[in-house]
Amino acid sequence: MYAPASTPPTILSQIRSYGGDLVLLDGHIGDCGAAARAYAAASGAVDVSTLREPYRIEGKKTLGLELAEQLGWTLPDAIVYPTGGGTGLIGMWKAFNELIAAGWVRGTLPRLYTVQAAGCAPVVHAFETGAAACEPWPAPQTVAAGLRVPGPLGDRLMLRALRESAGGAVAVTDAELVAAARELQTLEGIDASPEGGAALAGAIALKQRGTVTPRDQIVIFNTGAGWLYRG
Repeated sequence: MYAPASTPPTILSQIRSYGGDLVLLDGHIGDCGAAARAYAAASGAVDVSTLREPYRIEGKKTLGLELAEQLGWTLPDAIVYPTGGGTGLIGMWKAFNELIAAGWVRGTLPRLYTVQAAGCAPVVHAFETGAAACEPWPAPQTVAAGLRVPGPLGDRLMLRALRESAGGAVAVTDAELVAAARELQTLEGIDASPEGGAALAGAIALKQRGTVTPRDQIVIFNTGAGWLYRG
């Protein structure tokens, strides 16, 4: 398993505790993906990194399936999701379309909004410029390790889902996402990760723009635990 040396130490400890053979690289997650592909090609090992196998998207569909079930087999007006590699967003969009095709839910599909860190926002840039794919983000910088993905492999699928859903993309600063994570801790008792803080900060920005309103039913995803960053 390859991971950036900048990964929070607690996360690295978890990987090792499960018996992972961990190799740390001085670089970002894209460099780790390239190293994994090279190792797989040379050794005959199976590369199970993001979007190199079919199962992760199917697994991420459970985000959408459980959400629909918890809402009484209806769908919200909008979903705000922090995006690094994008598999969560892609999986949910696939689940929602399959649920409607099967007749399990009716009505309008939710608008999808992706949130990225201002220091690494390739999807936001591609969405705003009308591009079909992302350009690699130079020198990605953010405290949110899960958002430090300069070239997401699922970029085309993400951008298509955002546009098909009439949603959008927003970037927030590290100061904004850290402040939002603290707000979740102090007001809601939720120990959100910086990625979860980014989602809340993004939702706040969308409300300030008038993109979402108090009348909308909005689901904001926290995709990690804050304690992982305090090791």
